[in-house]
Amino acid sequence: MDFLKEAREIKDFVVNLRRVIHQYPELSGREFRTSELVADTLREIGVDEVIEGFGETTAVVGLIRGRGENTVALRADMDALPIEEETGKPYASKVKGVMHACGHDAHTAMLLGAAKLLVKHKDRLKGNVKLIFQPCEERQDCRGAKRLVAAGVLKNPDVGAIFGLHVFPELETGKVATCPGAVLASSDVFKITIHGRGTHASKPHKGIDTVLIASQVVNALHHIVSRRVDPLDPAVLTIGTIKGGEAENVIPDTVEMTGTVRTLNEAVRKQIPLWMEEALKGITAAYGGSYEFNYSEGTPPLINDKKVTTFAMNSLKELLGDENVLYLEKPSMGGEDFAEYLKVVPGTYFRLGTGNREKGTIYPLHNPRFDVDEDALPIGVAVLSFLSFRWLSANS
Repeated sequence: MDFLKEAREIKDFVVNLRRVIHQYPELSGREFRTSELVADTLREIGVDEVIEGFGETTAVVGLIRGRGENTVALRADMDALPIEEETGKPYASKVKGVMHACGHDAHTAMLLGAAKLLVKHKDRLKGNVKLIFQPCEERQDCRGAKRLVAAGVLKNPDVGAIFGLHVFPELETGKVATCPGAVLASSDVFKITIHGRGTHASKPHKGIDTVLIASQVVNALHHIVSRRVDPLDPAVLTIGTIKGGEAENVIPDTVEMTGTVRTLNEAVRKQIPLWMEEALKGITAAYGGSYEFNYSEGTPPLINDKKVTTFAMNSLKELLGDENVLYLEKPSMGGEDFAEYLKVVPGTYFRLGTGNREKGTIYPLHNPRFDVDEDALPIGVAVLSFLSFRWLSANS
């Protein structure tokens, strides 16, 4: 079977799906229209089982039953972003202020294309393929992957390996990239509230200056990574917002700040909030203030399984050619909740090149002018279907 050739033969099918989804983007947790389209399409192409609303979410889970006991899973995310599209394309978003600026429309369409090819060759599948169409990847507070894992999406039948991919405009169309080990960082968030005592700006000795305390806190927190984390363990601590006061001549009662912490190492991830609170406690006590500290763990580091990833990269070299399968030299400090699946079962997460300067598909993810080179869609279809087929054959 020539999966790449067959994927290119259904390019129009995949492109049309992608454009329909792109025109009607839906925010995290509201993927109702997209879920309905996915479920209807899976039934039309002959997927054996289709479950809507999996885990009391908008998720859709399909199962293609082959001839064997093992099961491999493929995942696509479906949600869009609160961004006003500026591409000017004929298939641009028709929903004000909402856009598929991260390529999840392409992910969903490619997985539907892969399902179509796998159903076509179902009699030669040496096991089952579970198709996971996931909501809520973009928002940490609704935790799409974590909720599905908790609801048993990797069970009944039990999944032995999982594959996923993400479009990547910084990589040339025709190429894929990954590596064993750490690929993406954890993504945690925090909120700090500094409490003091408000007073007139001309009489600071009468109050407890929350702005001064907050400035000391910002300085101390930014020194955690540079002075307490091993330089060989990448980490990022960023304060993104700081709010306090309403007038230039008043010291406010409170100052609030929020931020994010990114790490590749779980031990470092657990330690950083302890160091943060240590700094908060000391600084606020020194100035007579107090604090509230809320730290919320988001997605864990995304760690590709070494054995499965080596197998996958070797398989894809056969599919795409050695020159088109690249080894990632270093991870990104971005986050992705595909990591939740990899905590439970071995698997691999790929970057799929969609960059094409002539077509203008060079704008970064989450940019209002982001778009994908649709010539990359059949490649993604082939990658997902071929890896499923090959993994089941190797583990039958």
